[in-house]
Amino acid sequence: MLTLELAVVLPAAALVILSALHLKSIERDRGVQAAFQRDFTQVLAISEKQINQKAYELIDDVRDQFPASGPACAETMDRILATHPYVSHLFVYDPASGLVFRSQPGRANSPAFRSEHDQLSSMFAGWIQMEYTDMEKDLEDMAKQGRRHPFADSVGEKHAYVAGQFFLIPGAGEKKAIGGMVFDADYLHDQFFPEMLNAVLSHQEEKGEKNHVAIMLRPKFEYTPLATSSGWDGGTAEVERNFEGAFPGLTLAIKLPGTTLAAMEQRFVRTSFLILGVISLLLTGGLVLTHRNISREMALAKLKSDFVSNVSHELRTPLSLIRLYAETLEMGRLKSEEKYQEYYCIIRKESERLTALINNILDFSRIEAGRKEYDFRETDMRELVHNTLDSYRFQIEQNGFAFEEKIAEDVPPLRVDREAMARSLLNLVNNALKYSQDQKFIGVSLFRHNGSVKLEVVDHGIGIPSEEQHKIFEKFYRVGDPLVHNTKGSGLGLSLVRHIVQAHGGEVAVDSSPGRGSKFTITLPLNPKVNGHKVATA
Repeated sequence: MLTLELAVVLPAAALVILSALHLKSIERDRGVQAAFQRDFTQVLAISEKQINQKAYELIDDVRDQFPASGPACAETMDRILATHPYVSHLFVYDPASGLVFRSQPGRANSPAFRSEHDQLSSMFAGWIQMEYTDMEKDLEDMAKQGRRHPFADSVGEKHAYVAGQFFLIPGAGEKKAIGGMVFDADYLHDQFFPEMLNAVLSHQEEKGEKNHVAIMLRPKFEYTPLATSSGWDGGTAEVERNFEGAFPGLTLAIKLPGTTLAAMEQRFVRTSFLILGVISLLLTGGLVLTHRNISREMALAKLKSDFVSNVSHELRTPLSLIRLYAETLEMGRLKSEEKYQEYYCIIRKESERLTALINNILDFSRIEAGRKEYDFRETDMRELVHNTLDSYRFQIEQNGFAFEEKIAEDVPPLRVDREAMARSLLNLVNNALKYSQDQKFIGVSLFRHNGSVKLEVVDHGIGIPSEEQHKIFEKFYRVGDPLVHNTKGSGLGLSLVRHIVQAHGGEVAVDSSPGRGSKFTITLPLNPKVNGHKVATA
């Protein structure tokens, strides 16, 4: 049993301890937060890529229609602006003819837009003129490498974020012209960025990855969001990433609405420790049940071993006496007829005792196998009890017991198995004989009570402790009193009594206290349901 428990306890304990240490390391190293942060970083990288891809599509659509520098340049640029409302400004710089800067004509009445136009046109006119040579070379190198030249700035009194891109276009002279476009700031703020942020999260959900996150864009050195996805509830972002590509100077940020990674990690660790605790309790409970069952099986095996020893002793005693007296009779050593009769009587009594013991064992075997059958017949219980006690009276008196028999006159006949009921009564009387020391008294009463017939066997023996009274009807069980263990017995008597009485639809009970004797009561119903047929199986 120890080996079995160790084989289960050691691996289970090792698993629980290692799991607890692992959870401690996760809590110490913030492993859950690190895992989420890696996922968040990947989501931000995907978001940046998709936003750039969409922005470049819009830019390329404008660039493909961009005019070369020349007289018709302004008109062509106005047509592009009219068909591309997301563009606020277009410009072309040719070293030969200078800067052509056009803005959305429909917004010319807006003071803020006019201020933006003046600020950007002035900035590009001076800057491109001074940096043209280096800028042309950089744009050529970037075009060969497949790279782009974005730009961004804050304009106006509200410091609105504007972004665009430079690109080379064929010029009228030997040198190429530098063109560019500027996204409409309101379009970026109100439409493009929010739609793209929500589209990124929707795309993740379409791939089967459930998102419970929110994303926002902010200027790199400010903390007020420029645009957010649905679900953004403010607060501090968990992971941030500086935007590279079409919109320089911005920062992407991501978080979990309504909670934080630290709180999630704490909840995960608490839940995991709780699960480990439950598993430990279940393992402990399983070990306790296993220990209990194995202990019961070991105790039952010991009881069976004691049963074999006790039965062997009980069989040996009557057999030895029968052999001894039979040999004496065979040798003809007796001189008187009275001695012959006495020896014959002893041999008969011991053979009856041997038969009763063997019948007990056979009955128990049949009951355990479910093959015990009872032959129910209309029986005079008064006559059955009297005759059974009369046949056992000599043995009772020989052991020095005072005997009292009370049989009421109003006891009606019952349908019972005569042999089984007689054996039950003899088992109770035999126990009274075995387990009585100084006060040798046996009383048997048969009477009618509340729709039933009761058979009581009373003794003044050693008694039974209250904590053991519910166990004495179990097979092989014997009370822990020294007198009981010094007295040989099979431990089957009371178990057989219970089986027999229950087969008759009745019940058996005990009322006892140590040193004051015991009273066993068999209660049989007057109209039982279980013995309505002539033969019944236990």
